[in-house]
Amino acid sequence: MLRIASVVAVAVVALTLSFSIVSTSNALQPKQVVETPPTAKGIVFHDANENQKYDTGEKKLPGVRVSNGQQIVTTDQAGRYEIPVDSDTILFVIKPRDWRSPIDDQQLPKFYYAHKPAGSPKSKFPGVSPTGPLPKSVDFPLYPQKEPDHFKAVLFGDPQPRNQKEVDYIAHDVVEELIGTDASFGVTLGDIVFDDLDVMDGINKTIALIGIPWYNIVGNHDINLDAKDPKDVNETFERVYGPSYYSFDYGAVHFVVIDNIEWVIPQKGGKATYRGGMGKKQLKFIKTDLAQIPKEQMVVLMMHVPITGVHDRHGLYRIIENRPLCISISGHTHTHEHVWISDVDGWKGPKPHHHIINVTVSGSWWSGAPDERGIPHTTMADGAPNGYSILNFDGNKYHLDFFAAGRGADYQMEIDAPEVVSQENAEKTFIYANVFNGDQHSKVTLSVADSGPIEMAHVREKDPKFVRTAEKENLSLAAKPMWRKLPNARPSTHLWKVTLPENIPVGTHRITVSAKDRHGRLYEDHQIIRVE
Repeated sequence: MLRIASVVAVAVVALTLSFSIVSTSNALQPKQVVETPPTAKGIVFHDANENQKYDTGEKKLPGVRVSNGQQIVTTDQAGRYEIPVDSDTILFVIKPRDWRSPIDDQQLPKFYYAHKPAGSPKSKFPGVSPTGPLPKSVDFPLYPQKEPDHFKAVLFGDPQPRNQKEVDYIAHDVVEELIGTDASFGVTLGDIVFDDLDVMDGINKTIALIGIPWYNIVGNHDINLDAKDPKDVNETFERVYGPSYYSFDYGAVHFVVIDNIEWVIPQKGGKATYRGGMGKKQLKFIKTDLAQIPKEQMVVLMMHVPITGVHDRHGLYRIIENRPLCISISGHTHTHEHVWISDVDGWKGPKPHHHIINVTVSGSWWSGAPDERGIPHTTMADGAPNGYSILNFDGNKYHLDFFAAGRGADYQMEIDAPEVVSQENAEKTFIYANVFNGDQHSKVTLSVADSGPIEMAHVREKDPKFVRTAEKENLSLAAKPMWRKLPNARPSTHLWKVTLPENIPVGTHRITVSAKDRHGRLYEDHQIIRVE
């Protein structure tokens, strides 16, 4: 019995020891640690002495929004915020109404802080230098300014200079006439330059002479084309201009800047390229941002590729389609168009969405015969001249004004009529009017001699005057290349035509074309025609 008891005792000890060892072994196993992302902390403050540093006694601003590109936080009563960051984050303050961010000597708003401890990867055009450890406090200075309900914004589509010579074209063609403008700020809607990102410095210095703050949107010619990873495609843009998407308020309007250039690198070889796209991360920011904006507030979305050319646009549609006061603006196509997006494109809102494709500063990429200043006429493929627009706001109301470069505010259309026409062929002769800022809601009429006004038909055709100009110039180039060839004509969205009336008397007559836009504004132009 004693021996059996001893054996049992040994077994119990062994079993206990076994459990003890297992328990100790489990205790020594490394625990899975979920790393908490670093947190940026800081304040938003009224920089009373304008030294861009917080000084004791300066007012800290509560209720100001700060973002890391996905989340948005609001400063507390002490003007403080906290928000997560990673090793590649651009923090930015969402400028509230009646405040402005610092402006540098190139009139570029400095509303952001880039946190890139290791800097940008090496590329042809440099990105952000290493920023080192996250500062203890990332602070955003703001300055008070009056922002009335009525204000203007200048819109540049695709200046797109290849070099300093073309920057000089921009200087003489549009910048000089804008100096002294009463617009509150300006925006370049992408393709700031034409692949050579070193030209950004020259165009920034030139546009700065207009003398107003200037925002910039990334275009497909503003990216690092040698990027090996889609996340690195905007590194130079970020060094010069900051985040590629963000938002801000001015007056009663909320503006959202969208980066819709998506860099695509094929998995099985092939050449990397871009497509119109925003991605889930950016859509999350837009959704979060607009959820905090009252539905009765005017919202303007600004981007490079037209919204209808963006593959994930329906995700954006779902965010904005129930906002009655929302429009969007782009560049990219080198045409000027008013697009009304409906259920044909998957829009589910109660009313069509107004999208503006803005006239380009470079017109048709600085092509065509030079004028007396040596600047190419660079007429766009839809027959409209190069230029810029001004978006006017009055609370939640808006309208767009078109400006042809170097031609004055009254140059709003081009009439195409023959110099002379025989009386018997008059009723077979078409008169065209290219109303540059016109759209499907415009009413265009023609008056000649004692007839009229005759309603002109809105057509989707190639501008015949542009077609003739291109044929003539390209014929000259066949003998000796002297300037860049004009592009092929494209059907215009702002072209009207009508035939001359019957029994028009022999003589010299004035043709008058009148165009009334959807806001009720009336524009007129005249041309002389001779009937024999």
